[in-house]
Amino acid sequence: MKLWVTIDRDETGMYIVECPAIPGCISQGKTRDEALQNIKDAILGCLEVRAERGMPLTIPTEEVEVTVGSR
Repeated sequence: MKLWVTIDRDETGMYIVECPAIPGCISQGKTRDEALQNIKDAILGCLEVRAERGMPLTIPTEEVEVTVGSR
């Protein structure tokens, strides 16, 4: 299963990774690679819990581009 994740850095330099298709599925790491490995583990755990509870494994998400600027 392939899922999109977002990667950001917080004010302390930690990498924060979230999987938008699985509500609440978020992880972090000191490095980008560590954060990506951690989100894989988090995704597996979240999918297991959602399956046990009879919840949909993922929710529909859509990636769109928006332009912002002065009016």
